[in-house]
Amino acid sequence: MLKYALKERWNRRKEAAFDNWIIEEANWLSLYDDIKDIVKDGFDAVLCLGNSFAHLMDSSPEQLEHKKAIKNFEKCLKPGGVLIIDHRNYDNILETGATPAKSLYYNSSHTADIKTSVLFYCGKPAMVAMDYLIEANNLTSEFRLSYYPHTLSQFTKILREIFGAGAEHQIYGDFKDLNEIQNPAFYIHLMEKGLN
Repeated sequence: MLKYALKERWNRRKEAAFDNWIIEEANWLSLYDDIKDIVKDGFDAVLCLGNSFAHLMDSSPEQLEHKKAIKNFEKCLKPGGVLIIDHRNYDNILETGATPAKSLYYNSSHTADIKTSVLFYCGKPAMVAMDYLIEANNLTSEFRLSYYPHTLSQFTKILREIFGAGAEHQIYGDFKDLNEIQNPAFYIHLMEKGLN
């Protein structure tokens, strides 16, 4: 995504709004320290979408790196600011051993197959590997993506631990209210930082 932001900025560099864009690349584990000069009083929102957070593996049983990264997101928000972060429905993937080929984030019409593997460590799911088979224009492409399998309850617990139990927290399934969808492919969390 960073590549596309840089391209767009370059293509529209003559427009004042785009000429003033600052595009930074940072490590989630050191995010706040890396960009605190830019953060100042905090951002209105921090977005972490497309199941990108699940690429951050964490071998500690307490998920210390996940907590550190989310704490950095929280520190970048101004009071009343929101974190919008998502993850796949790993509860369903762990239960069924299958990944839905449909996605709200990308054109899944070319996805011919997704083979799903779950790696367990000490009896707990530690990684989900998805082997994609894409077919388009008489071409076939295969690739593997590996993710940390965030369950809804554990991810919610971490968010509440970082933001505080009283923080406003809304959860959506495929961008719909949870009572409107039975088995979403993605969970989207909206966390509002407290005003104090």
